[in-house]
Amino acid sequence: MYEEEDYLMLSGLQHFAFCRRQWALIHIEQQWAENERTVDGHLFHATAHNSEKTEKRGDLIITRGLRIKSATLGVSGICDVVEFHKSPDGISLHSFEGFWQPYPVEYKKGKPKSHDADKLQLCGQAMCLEEMLLCNIPSGSLFYGEHRRRTSVEFTEGLRAQVKAMLDEMHDLWKKGYTPRVKAKKGCSACSLKDVCIPGLGKMNSVESYISSRISGE
Repeated sequence: MYEEEDYLMLSGLQHFAFCRRQWALIHIEQQWAENERTVDGHLFHATAHNSEKTEKRGDLIITRGLRIKSATLGVSGICDVVEFHKSPDGISLHSFEGFWQPYPVEYKKGKPKSHDADKLQLCGQAMCLEEMLLCNIPSGSLFYGEHRRRTSVEFTEGLRAQVKAMLDEMHDLWKKGYTPRVKAKKGCSACSLKDVCIPGLGKMNSVESYISSRISGE
């Protein structure tokens, strides 16, 4: 169980899954740079959050900008949207009659990815909600702005295990204050931190070898 002062940002899970160095630069070294992708992403999420607005549409309750946390995982964050579908297997909610099944929905500006970073972030949200609401959440959805439709995500045991393992590693790196080295990859060119990351530094020779080569050259 983590104390609140040790909580990490749940949104960092997506950064970490995509690139451990990117996460460390942002969350440990407090470095950030905007590009067109990040600005568009902020504007896209602003609509979803909408000042924690809640509305009811028949057998559906929609909550935006819901704040979540987990002492077990040591994280806190905000859900873009959490839907509550009327269901006999759901939970009771204050001010609403009946039982309701939570269903998190995360908004993404682009299109479905080839990696699981978005799925891991959504699963992390579900795990926080389960701890807070004392319930089970089997699935949720990712809404991609480019396609304008949802992609359903099942929260399998394997996905949950990945979330837990990554958060454990994030807490370990945070405690050490260590920024991992990485190898350059295709996605680096689109990263807003490409000018401060310099992944090629990991391939540089050590100071000792540099001095030795200079001495031998002389």
